[in-house]
Amino acid sequence: MDSDGLDATFAALADPTRRAILARLAAGEATVTELAAPFAMSQPAVSKHLRVLERAGLVSRGRDAQRRPCRLEARPLREATAWLADYRGYWAESYQRLDALLDELRAADRTATAPDAAGQGGAPGAGR
Repeated sequence: MDSDGLDATFAALADPTRRAILARLAAGEATVTELAAPFAMSQPAVSKHLRVLERAGLVSRGRDAQRRPCRLEARPLREATAWLADYRGYWAESYQRLDALLDELRAADRTATAPDAAGQGGAPGAGR
């Protein structure tokens, strides 16, 4: 995906209302009226969100007699997911290093709190 397309996709996804609209469209096409119903905003405000989603290529509008149903276009989401997947290896390696460090710290903690060879564990002066 080109940089402009990726920028438009992430900018569109940055807004919770637009993400909710996409979630609704994932269940099937809907009109602006149907999309506006769960929101405390006007239809023109929802239409503005839809224009942002359309410019990002995430939504398309069809024509069915008098209806103009909106539908989800998944290609930009797939491309954004592919871009993010490139970083999965980096994060997996970072988590592996963190796990190894935690294992070292736990082992060092167990060694520091274990009774000494003479069997005199615990706090200094204990048992006297």
